[in-house]
Amino acid sequence: MSDPKSFYSQNVRQYREQIKAVLKKLRLLGFLRLLSFMACIGVVYQFWSEHLLLGISLPIGLLLFLFLILKYKDQRILKHKLDKLLDINEKELKVLDKQFDFLDTGLQFNDPLHEFSHDIDLFGDRSFFQYSNRSVTAEGRVKLADIYTNNTHENIQAKQQAIKELASMPVWRQEFSAIAALVRTELPNGVIQNRLRSHKPIVKGVFRSLPLIFSMGSIAIFLLAAFGVISGNIVMYWLLVGLAITGSFFKRISILSNSLGSVQDSFRQYQHLISLIENTTFHASLLKEKQQDLFGEADFTSRILKKFAKALDALEQRNNLLVAVPGNGFLLLDLHNTYKAEKWIAQHKDSVEKWFDVVSFFDAYNSLGNFAFNHPSYSYPEISEGPMVIRAEGLGHPLIKEQNLVSNSFDIDKGQFFVITGANMAGKSTFLRTVSLYIMMANSGLPVCAKNSSYSPIKLITSMRTIDSLAEDASYFYAELKRLKYIVDKVKEDRYFIVLDEILKGTNSKDKEIGSKKFIQRLTISESTGIIATHDLSLCELSREYSQVKNYFFEAFIEEGNLNFDYTLKEGKCENMNAFFLLQSMGII
Repeated sequence: MSDPKSFYSQNVRQYREQIKAVLKKLRLLGFLRLLSFMACIGVVYQFWSEHLLLGISLPIGLLLFLFLILKYKDQRILKHKLDKLLDINEKELKVLDKQFDFLDTGLQFNDPLHEFSHDIDLFGDRSFFQYSNRSVTAEGRVKLADIYTNNTHENIQAKQQAIKELASMPVWRQEFSAIAALVRTELPNGVIQNRLRSHKPIVKGVFRSLPLIFSMGSIAIFLLAAFGVISGNIVMYWLLVGLAITGSFFKRISILSNSLGSVQDSFRQYQHLISLIENTTFHASLLKEKQQDLFGEADFTSRILKKFAKALDALEQRNNLLVAVPGNGFLLLDLHNTYKAEKWIAQHKDSVEKWFDVVSFFDAYNSLGNFAFNHPSYSYPEISEGPMVIRAEGLGHPLIKEQNLVSNSFDIDKGQFFVITGANMAGKSTFLRTVSLYIMMANSGLPVCAKNSSYSPIKLITSMRTIDSLAEDASYFYAELKRLKYIVDKVKEDRYFIVLDEILKGTNSKDKEIGSKKFIQRLTISESTGIIATHDLSLCELSREYSQVKNYFFEAFIEEGNLNFDYTLKEGKCENMNAFFLLQSMGII
């Protein structure tokens, strides 16, 4: 696997050079386009009276002008794509240095009542989601948030294989992201699907075949008029008849056209993305399974979507009077194009959700693959069903810069509960979030910030950052109690790893001591697994009563009037506290 920094740096240089070359082509094509247009005007002026030369030269000039317009358009599209690719690689270089404040925070997914997401800074500013998310579509972001929060641990090894494969495909992933970013869709996928499913046909019965019959009649009318069999006025009357027929459908077709016009970009975008997925050979079972959802039809899904996009483009031409008047008057185009779109909807409306879900899946898993690619030193946990829950060497927090990161070894078995004490700012809360992120990442199939580790899959539940509610007239203490009750109820249903940070802060110290002890006792008796960080040293006494309870601590050192920390997890009970020292050093007392 390539070194991420070298890969991104090389791409930045490459794309900058390619953008320069495309800009040169655009300037040249722009000049040639202007030149060909002027040449057409010159041909008309020069050969106006010479019909033969004008009839030969002008079409050639117009074809050349049209060719140059199409080439210019292709180069503009290429320029936009290269801009996106350049932007992707420049952003990744910043993220490698832990500069990611400009990325989406995912705050809309934050739920204070979730089992763990609010406590471990999964969403919001400087969150794990902000750091890892590269999903381009709105549905891809929703899918990624769901992967992080669904708190399930099934098929971890299949997830790992899928992420490993996508991590090894950085060029493919960036191509996917660039294509997705080229078009900004107007409507959520759910709205699009509802519109398709709820659509009631406009063109029904005989009107479905009427455009073909009417067009054949138009050809016959033209031929008869050309040979003088009928008057030219008949042609005009025929035109008015065609306009009258389509006019009777005008309002309903206009509503449909406006409705489908807003989804046009979505289908164009998804057609290109699905084509990319269809034409890639995957090996991971999870990726192949999702890819297979695109092969259930008689034709490639990308081709099916392309047909619909073309049908929508054709329907949109009704807004062009030069096309609409003769087209509707002689060919009943509105009816023909509407029927084509409605026929597609009737055949495929129930498959659209499945197709869109495949794109959302790959968009979300691209983020996971990108995260794995960016962290080649991270390791995939070895999944085990033994007595242990976590055996980790060199465990660290993924959002801390490597040069500042202090890693720890951490081993905990099923049914064990660790009491972690330590001074203020010694690293207790960061360690709790480190362990919590380890479990969330492992369950998601991601590599973890550890040299190596073994893991017995388990769900995660936390109580670290309780929020009171003025709206519900709930005090902080009552909110804490509700959270602890929530945990007690959950551990009755399934096996959870429990992470607690200084519980019962909302009451007096005596009640806090008694209540905390009783709560840990209850969890220990129920053979729950977890860790609690606390300043209450009396909780360490539980290790004398219960062999499952182990004491660990983070130490603080006061040396030459300075407060220092080593952020290293040690076995035992903390003896050095620093609150008094901090109060004095800050001049508070």
